[in-house]
Amino acid sequence: MKRSSTISKDKPLVKQLETSLPKLTAALDRSDPVESDIARKDFLIKEIERLKQKKNAVILAHNYQIPEIQDIADYVGDSLGLAQEAAKAHAKTIIFCGVHFMAETAAILCPDKQVLIPDLEAGCSLAASISLEQLKEWKREHPSAVVVSYVNTTAAIKAESDFCCTSGNALKIVQSVPAEQEILFLPDVFLGSWVQKMTGRKNMHIWMGECHVHAAVHPSAVEQKIKQYPDAELLIHPECGCLTPYLDKVARDPNATPIKVASTEGMIKRAEKSSAKQFIVATEVGILHRLQKNNPDKEFLPISQEMSCMFMKMITLEKLHLSLQNDVYRVTVEPEIAKRALRAIERMISIY
Repeated sequence: MKRSSTISKDKPLVKQLETSLPKLTAALDRSDPVESDIARKDFLIKEIERLKQKKNAVILAHNYQIPEIQDIADYVGDSLGLAQEAAKAHAKTIIFCGVHFMAETAAILCPDKQVLIPDLEAGCSLAASISLEQLKEWKREHPSAVVVSYVNTTAAIKAESDFCCTSGNALKIVQSVPAEQEILFLPDVFLGSWVQKMTGRKNMHIWMGECHVHAAVHPSAVEQKIKQYPDAELLIHPECGCLTPYLDKVARDPNATPIKVASTEGMIKRAEKSSAKQFIVATEVGILHRLQKNNPDKEFLPISQEMSCMFMKMITLEKLHLSLQNDVYRVTVEPEIAKRALRAIERMISIY
């Protein structure tokens, strides 16, 4: 399958590090490793801020990024919020600290801006779970169906879709489609199953894709945490593999532990307004930083510390610095694909 985007790549990363950070190298020569680490971070943060101003750039970061990246970003949020921020950005350059499909979305929304991603390998297992040919074949099997694609998809998939959605507005998107209209929902089977259950939609077909991090959550892990922290409120991302059976249990037992199914941004908002002091969090652990930062008087307990996405953790301060310094790595989308994908993305942004 031909890639729907191109990314410019200059010198190898190691070579760039050797030639672009002489001051940092000197700082790392200190004998005290703790002092060296502090010096390294301080230098990088100052340089990033300087280059950001010099190059008229804005830094956007997803909730799952490492704490240092979240702290230096101009905006931190979920996929929908990041798309909205990209669309209204006045900066000349957008540095996207997330994964590749997010940078593609920004490039589609901002064709007149330079969109950079600091690491070429920051992909997404969920986006990779459906190919363009697979979607086209599925559409041939259901020629009259409306295609609703989760934002965790490539630009080429979005171009073949009628709507994009995020976990934050998937319910509203599906509810906006006439009841008699057949729907193809892709690629996340757990999000699709939750939407189908909540809407009661019978004519909705769901692709069997999954996020490797969220799919690994087992109902037993949820049960164990609930028993350990009986007063905690449970926040579950709709991509979680534990979601469907747990919702069935809650439906049968009205006295079950309170549960809130929410996108990452929904979790942020819920934690701020809830009276609960403890929260069990079932999503990628990167969100814990922002949750704790915004609510220092509350406790946030991950289902498992192993719920960490290696792709989301690839971007570091060093890579962000190099991205700003050398304008790497640029993400672009073929004009025809971008034009077709834009329709579905704009629908996603308009329905919140």
